[in-house]
Amino acid sequence: MDKKFKTNKVSKNQNNNSSKSNNGFEPDNFDWKRAGKTSFIWIAIIFGAVYVSGLLTDVGKKELEIEYTEYKQYLENGDIAKGVIMGDVFHGEFKESKSIDAPYGNKIDNVLHFKLTLPFIDRDIIEDWDQAGIQYTFKDKTIDWTGYLLNMLPWILLIGFWFFMIRRMQGGAGGVGSIFKFGKSRAALWTSDQPRVTFKDVAGCEEAKEELKEVIDFLKNPKRFQKLGATVPKGALLVGPPGTGKTLLARAVAGEAAVPFYSLSGADFVEMFVGVGASRVRDLFEQAKKSSPCIIFIDEMDAVGRQRGAGIGGGHDEREQTLNALLVEMDGFDNSQNVIVVAATNRPDVLDPALLRPGRFDRQIVVDVPDIKGRLGILKVHTKKVVVNRMKVNLEDIAKGTPGMVGADIANIVNEAALLAARKRKRSIDMTDFEEAKDKVMMGIQRKSMILSKEEKEVTAYHEAGHALVAIKTKGADPVHKITIIPRGRALGVTMQLPMDEKHGYTKNFVEGRLAILMGGRSAEILIFDEMTTGAGNDIEQATQIARKMVTEWGMSDLLGPMTFGKKNEEVFLGREIQSNRDYSEVTARMIDEEISRIVRDSQRLADE
Repeated sequence: MDKKFKTNKVSKNQNNNSSKSNNGFEPDNFDWKRAGKTSFIWIAIIFGAVYVSGLLTDVGKKELEIEYTEYKQYLENGDIAKGVIMGDVFHGEFKESKSIDAPYGNKIDNVLHFKLTLPFIDRDIIEDWDQAGIQYTFKDKTIDWTGYLLNMLPWILLIGFWFFMIRRMQGGAGGVGSIFKFGKSRAALWTSDQPRVTFKDVAGCEEAKEELKEVIDFLKNPKRFQKLGATVPKGALLVGPPGTGKTLLARAVAGEAAVPFYSLSGADFVEMFVGVGASRVRDLFEQAKKSSPCIIFIDEMDAVGRQRGAGIGGGHDEREQTLNALLVEMDGFDNSQNVIVVAATNRPDVLDPALLRPGRFDRQIVVDVPDIKGRLGILKVHTKKVVVNRMKVNLEDIAKGTPGMVGADIANIVNEAALLAARKRKRSIDMTDFEEAKDKVMMGIQRKSMILSKEEKEVTAYHEAGHALVAIKTKGADPVHKITIIPRGRALGVTMQLPMDEKHGYTKNFVEGRLAILMGGRSAEILIFDEMTTGAGNDIEQATQIARKMVTEWGMSDLLGPMTFGKKNEEVFLGREIQSNRDYSEVTARMIDEEISRIVRDSQRLADE
């Protein structure tokens, strides 16, 4: 009896161990042969479903999406044989297979089917199809439930297989390993066979390019610098307003450098699990050191490099741990590896001082708003990708007419001009398209559906004329470029001034003249109609802001003198004030308000005169 009892007890323990192996982390008796067979069956089912779905539906017919200008060219050449129109989408078929240019200089061969979205379909387009001999049919957008379900079947099976594998990983082998993969770096490694962006594709920031070229030269030919005792810079921080090309510069570094290039965002470090951010930093630099010399690019550095301080909650501590790990890796005890960190941010004011010191980010490269020469270079880069009528388009005039714009704005203008030309069925982009695109970007889209009464049009006309007359009469003011009473954006009318030359500093007379121009619209309303309107609201708001800066920042007040009042904490390159620390008395605050009111009233009197 005792012997039998012991035997049964051992058998029970063996069953428990077997159960633990299936649900724990030590699969001693895991049936790998059976698991492999089951996985093979699942994979075969998925591939079979995909194959059947491809046979029973027309998903296998690959369609390449082309641009409207390419479609017009193929239509004029008579290369299109058939077309099926579903809504505003044209599904076409070429008479013969073609090779079509793809982005970054690549080509796609044997293209037979294509599609594009037509801006509109009218009688002229149908006549073009008839003249080209295209066999076209119109079809309604209907839901093919059979094809829809067949298309969804592979995904359903794939999701089921995914859940099956997740449960296997959680309950069997690999559970621990899959959890610790959260600590692996998510950096993408750029290789030579990927589409390249070089410094020739970047314009408007020559100083930044020179600084980065020196870093690349150091990695390519370190002996030339080491002969003089120079050491490689640890890091370069690209700072500047949004849209100035900081990330594009980093892509150019990847294209120019003959060394490994890792890229990721600052937000990729932080995860919901504690300690993941620091682990990813260590893993990133471990990979980089194995590939040394190399470059690491971190976009949006302020997401992980914010200044340390007292915080509430575990998320703050997790970010600080990630930052501490980054500080140690960039310039810790072992600093013999040639790993250069390039980062980009538009918030350098919030970064930790320990991160900005020499030895970590040795260079802070400002990528600022381009001047007229830079804007011209940016226009030349972007107009290479579109069809421009070189006889009618003067890029220098466009560059002069876009002061204060960054590279992203200029690229948007070029794209809008191309879209406008395609909408008008032109063969190339001319100057009128660029002017219309520039007005659309700078002043907003035309609100053609907005109907103004005769009285509103008259008031708006006199209001804008008031701005223009004061600008003409003001000595040294920027010349008037364009006046319109067509509603654009939120404005009923716009008076646009363009500077003759680039200005980086302004005199007191110029600022006072600018205030008078802003108040010119209100003065015209009172003079002609003896009535005030709400149309001057934005002008008064701008005038008040300028007057406040004259008093509190620029020291242009005769009463208060050359002093600044209130320490402002603001987003440096975003121009948005977060808070202002008041460091003056109530009496001084009252004097500031009175001085601002006096300056604005004097500006209106000057405009009346």
